[in-house]
Amino acid sequence: MPRVTQAHLDARRQQIIDAARARFATHGFARTSMTDLVEASGLSTGAIYRYFKGKDQIVAAICEQGGQALPDELTAQSVQDFLEHIRTLAREEDHARLVTQIYAEAAVSEPLAALVRQQLDELRSAVAARLPDREPAEAARIAEAFVALCDGYRQQLAVRGDLDPAPFAAAILAAIES
Repeated sequence: MPRVTQAHLDARRQQIIDAARARFATHGFARTSMTDLVEASGLSTGAIYRYFKGKDQIVAAICEQGGQALPDELTAQSVQDFLEHIRTLAREEDHARLVTQIYAEAAVSEPLAALVRQQLDELRSAVAARLPDREPAEAARIAEAFVALCDGYRQQLAVRGDLDPAPFAAAILAAIES
């Protein structure tokens, strides 16, 4: 019997994650069944269960792949570019709606909430690290505001549709410059 390569296994796992990401963004978790994921991925039920025990594990895998394109410096232009990146992901990949679904699910799933909290902590730490001239407490306060405003912008994109990031960028810059 031929042996399946790790690259093949990784590609199948990613195929499931990609299908779930798209389906969760458009239908939510509660309205997505494993049957829906079988159909969306083009794989069999057994193939999906080979990689994931259920939807919760798929959601966690989606979160673990999430990354931020956080700028190296927090300048007016880089903040604007960062928010434009969030806007582009919302338009092209339904990312804002997906994150909204993840947050909603995290509100009722402690394991997912722990993962989301960890990622938010890492993001706040990364923002604070980009403020080396600030006292640690002040950098932490600014990082908290930065993350909250970015998440607020993403939530607004999910609900209201395409929005100009300029007011959000101005608020972030006000927090940084205060």
